[in-house]
Amino acid sequence: MKPKYMSRRVLISGGGTGGHIYPAISIANEFKKRNEEYKILFVGAKGRMEMKKVPKNGYKIKGIWITGINRKSIFSNILFPFKLIISLIQSFFIVIKFNPDIAIGTGGFASGPALIISYLFSKPIILQEQNSFPGITNKILSKYAKKIFVAYESMDKFFPENKILNFGNPIRNRLFNIKSKDIEAFKKNNEIKNNKTILFLGGSLGAKVMNDYVFNNENYFIENNYQVILQCGERYQENYLNKSTSLIKVIPFIDDMHLAFSCSDLIVSRSGAIIISELSNLGKPVIFIPSTNVAEDHQTKNAKYLYEIEAAELVHEDEIDYKLNSIIKKIFTDEKLKEKYSKNLKKISNNNSTELIVDQIENYIV
Repeated sequence: MKPKYMSRRVLISGGGTGGHIYPAISIANEFKKRNEEYKILFVGAKGRMEMKKVPKNGYKIKGIWITGINRKSIFSNILFPFKLIISLIQSFFIVIKFNPDIAIGTGGFASGPALIISYLFSKPIILQEQNSFPGITNKILSKYAKKIFVAYESMDKFFPENKILNFGNPIRNRLFNIKSKDIEAFKKNNEIKNNKTILFLGGSLGAKVMNDYVFNNENYFIENNYQVILQCGERYQENYLNKSTSLIKVIPFIDDMHLAFSCSDLIVSRSGAIIISELSNLGKPVIFIPSTNVAEDHQTKNAKYLYEIEAAELVHEDEIDYKLNSIIKKIFTDEKLKEKYSKNLKKISNNNSTELIVDQIENYIV
C-alpha cells in the first residue's frame, strides 16, 4: 500500500508582492514539515519578485507571462488579452507536466491562469485571501474553489459563505524562533547601535513617500538620538542606499525580517495583511501608513480597523509631514500607550494559522 504522502503533488501560485508570496511559502513549508515526500511547484509572473524569493526559500518556480490590469492607464493594458492567452497556454503545459493533486492560490494576478487550468483538469482549487477586501483574481476564482481561507470577519460579502474558513493568515515560522546570537549578528552586519530604533517598512517594493520622509527628517532623528532602519525597496536602492549614515541604516530588502523586528522599538509600516499578521504576533507599537496604490484601498481599511480598536496609530500619506514626528515622540514617551497598543494588537494574533490551513487542504488531496 502506498504511503499517504507518496508522490503527492502541490501546485502553489501567487505573487506580485510579499503579501502574496510569503503566505504561499509558509504553506509550502508546512507541507514539507509534515513529510518531505510532498512535491511542490510554484507558478509566478516572470520578472516579478516571486521569481527570486521562491527559489531563495528552496522551491522550484515556473514563470508565466501574465501582468495585472493597470487601473490608471487604459492604454498600458492593450497587450493584456494577448498576455493572458499566452499565460493560459504556458499554464496548460505546466499543469500537464507536473500533474498536481491540488492547486492553491494566494492571490495576485499570477495565480489566475494556473488555477483556471488546474480546475479545467478537475484538480481541487483552494484559495487563501489575506486582506479584508479581496483582489479581483480571488473574486473570480472563488466560484471554482473548494475552500477559501480568510483572515477577517464578514468575508461572505465577497465569497460563498459555505466555502469560507477564518483561520488567520499564514506567517513565517522563524518569527517564533529568534536566537540572541542571530540578533547580535544582524546588528553587527548592519552596524546597528543600541539607541531607540525605528524600523520603516515601505512594503516589499518600497515606498518613496516613506523613504523621502526619513531623509527629510534626518535632523529630527539626530536631535532625539533615534536610530532608523529603512527598508527602501529594491527599486529605490540606487537613490537611497548611498545615503546611509551612522543613525540611518538603509537596506534594499530585509530577508531576516524577524531579526529587524527584534532590533526595533517602534515600527512604521504599510498596512498589508501579512505584515499586520506578523506584527500582531510581535506586539510592538506600530504606526501604519497605508498605501493608496492597491486594489480597493484595502490597506486603509486594514489600518483603520486597527486604529479603531486602539491597536495601532494611523497616519495617511498626506499627513506624514506634519503628523508623524509628533506621534513617534508620543509613543516613545508614553509607556502606558505602548502597553495598550501591544496588548490590543496581540489580541488579533493567531500563530497556528498555517497548520490549521494545511490540515484542511490535506482533506482534498486524494
